[in-house]
Amino acid sequence: MLFYNAPEEDLQFLLFEVFRAPEHWQGAEETAHLDQALAQAIMTEGGRLASEVFCPLMQSGDAEGCRLEGGVVHTPSGFRAAYQAFAEGGWMSLAGDPNFGGQGMPKQLCVALEEMFFAANAGLYLYPALSAGACVLLAAHGSEAQKGLWLSPLYEGRFSGTMCLTEPHAGSDLSLLRTRAVPQPDGAYALSGSKIFITGGEHDLTENIVHFVLARTPDAAPGNRGLSLFLVPKILLEADGTLGARNGVAVGSIEHKMGIKGSATCVMNFDDAKGWLVGEEGRGLQAMFTMMNYERLSIGLQGLGTAELAYQNALAYARDRRQGRDPAGMSDADADSLLVHPDVRRMLLTQKAFNEGGRAFASYVAMMLDQARYGATPEVRDRAGRFAAFLTPIAKAFFTDRGLECCVLAQQVLGGHGYLAEWGLEQCVRDTRIAQIYEGTNGIQAMDLADRKTAREQGRTARELLATLRAETAGEEGPWAKEVEAAFAALEAATAALVQGAEGDAYFAGAVATDYLELVGLVLYGWLWQRMVQTAERAAAEGRVTPVFAAKKRATASFFMAKLLPKVQLLKTTLEAGSEPVMAASF
Repeated sequence: MLFYNAPEEDLQFLLFEVFRAPEHWQGAEETAHLDQALAQAIMTEGGRLASEVFCPLMQSGDAEGCRLEGGVVHTPSGFRAAYQAFAEGGWMSLAGDPNFGGQGMPKQLCVALEEMFFAANAGLYLYPALSAGACVLLAAHGSEAQKGLWLSPLYEGRFSGTMCLTEPHAGSDLSLLRTRAVPQPDGAYALSGSKIFITGGEHDLTENIVHFVLARTPDAAPGNRGLSLFLVPKILLEADGTLGARNGVAVGSIEHKMGIKGSATCVMNFDDAKGWLVGEEGRGLQAMFTMMNYERLSIGLQGLGTAELAYQNALAYARDRRQGRDPAGMSDADADSLLVHPDVRRMLLTQKAFNEGGRAFASYVAMMLDQARYGATPEVRDRAGRFAAFLTPIAKAFFTDRGLECCVLAQQVLGGHGYLAEWGLEQCVRDTRIAQIYEGTNGIQAMDLADRKTAREQGRTARELLATLRAETAGEEGPWAKEVEAAFAALEAATAALVQGAEGDAYFAGAVATDYLELVGLVLYGWLWQRMVQTAERAAAEGRVTPVFAAKKRATASFFMAKLLPKVQLLKTTLEAGSEPVMAASF
């Protein structure tokens, strides 16, 4: 039976020591109400809900799955009560616009909570995660009337939201979408078409579902420029906001998947469904990217969270399992704990290093998002926004790639038991695999980073970010200064090679994109690990964290610097090989 303990000590260390988040929160009018005591209380209660309410349903939800009966999707037993506890606790409105019933909490606090909820039960948390993205989209692009009508029930958790992009003939290439939206005399539109892979497209958790649908108007331009965004509810509302007639939206089927079986993945059919334009006609994709970018970081946290769940259970197993003898003969026992074996320790330390490094990186990206929104000057907001845009594809892809890697390592620690359903590690592997695919495959994330956000802008943001990281550690004689500077130099050289190679070779960026994303991810983790150790040792000397906590940080960082960060040099070499080894082969 899987268990989960919220990593509250580590999350508090990041927020209050490494990034000193309350100083930023209280420096902005919108977040001045949030202090350390309130943030700690929120994290404690969120961790309790995750570990005590969400996690016990993870394996049973996987075994039962969702079922479609009479046009209604029934979620696994216990999901509805858990969702109600989540909604009634106000968790849906945490980051919401206070003008419409939201609590206005900063992203840096919200990502800590998202990691915990995803870790405890990804299949269940996907429902509110999609709703949160829908709220962000509507708050950014909806009219005042639309926000007034729909945001409050979404924040209350009475309604949920979806993102309807993919069609059977059009996967990642949204320019091929065919769903049509025909203007009506009353100012609404009639939408017709089918969408696939719709997370939470139909379920029994809420009284209504609000679909955000990309479609084409009759005279729309071809390609992405002709896409508009529409709000299409499952149930129409009366003028006073009460539920009215059923709209022309129906679930066609649900997918039978490898994992996240508690999450309903639906085929949705729109048959003259009534909808309303959100934002400007022909600019739907730009508006939808607001939700997509939110979900990309969120799905990255799915990979990170599930990897943490897997690690906790693998570590507990390794401590208890007696197998083999200490290679150094340091024990008289018939069999020793798995923790005496170097390769088991390698697997566990790899998980721990990537999970804690990822947690720090998530907090850093969230801090950039907060600064982009609440920064004191236009210059601060602009720079933070560019950094957040640059870092988002890294977070999505690197978290989920490492998430699957760490779940497989956790499964390996258990040996044959890791392959059995009762221990839950095989479910972690299955659940995490999808995170590399949806919300834009990790290859697409790498292309976004390497081509659009690096090569096309001549590496400007990459170099500016690198200069910022160097400036923050300048003059410090901390541990691993040479190793981190060598990693910085490798990133600098790789960025230059990418920019130069892409200028004369249309294939170059695509051929090296994954190498570049992996390289940047490792460099950022290296910088964060150095910063975490320096902060932990100062905080321990001043009595704010325990010496044991600081010593564990140093030990894990030592492993990362010696065994994982050196891979940066290999990635630099493979990137410099260019596109020829990829494109020369014939199939």
